[in-house]
Amino acid sequence: MDLFIYLFAALFSVLNPIGTVPIFVGLTQHDSQKERSRISLWTAINVFIILLVSYFIGQYVLTFFGISIDALRIAGGIVIVNSGFSLLSGKFNKKRGINKKIENEAQQRNDIALTPLAIPMLAGPGSMSLLIAFYQEHHEMNEIIISTLAIAAIAIAIFAILKSAHYLARILGASGIVAISRIVGFIVISIGIQYIVSSIINIVKGNLM
Repeated sequence: MDLFIYLFAALFSVLNPIGTVPIFVGLTQHDSQKERSRISLWTAINVFIILLVSYFIGQYVLTFFGISIDALRIAGGIVIVNSGFSLLSGKFNKKRGINKKIENEAQQRNDIALTPLAIPMLAGPGSMSLLIAFYQEHHEMNEIIISTLAIAAIAIAIFAILKSAHYLARILGASGIVAISRIVGFIVISIGIQYIVSSIINIVKGNLM
């Protein structure tokens, strides 16, 4: 249970589905409730697949390119910290690859569940590197099952949040969403710094031994 809660909390902080609510509302403002539900469902499915592939296949990509896990954790930590600062400064959406041109193009397409919603708004480099590093430390069968369940739980949470995005936007308002995003941003920064510090410690110990 501790492993499940840790991974779920870490992924929720990095993906920040609450911060996606304003953009989802903007991109689906002219869609019917049925269409919004469909987009929410497929966004959650796409995120689940992307995270699962990152978790199981990512280590082989590292091996192919000769990248150490500590280097990945440092790079991922920098990305996560950057995302956290973006959340705190209120510039998170711009940092996720969503500008006015892309938003306009997305509104003209029939399906936005894969891009820009699943990628890059939700499943980005931070979450991918987090899962790759997580697999290196937790790859026993029971840990893999728990991790998969945590990823599935994140996908379900994303579906629930996006499905009720228009309702949440009315309840929370812009200030409420900003407040939540900044709280999450602080947690994201802490996770990123922990990744960087742990990796530096491992590198130093490895060189001294």
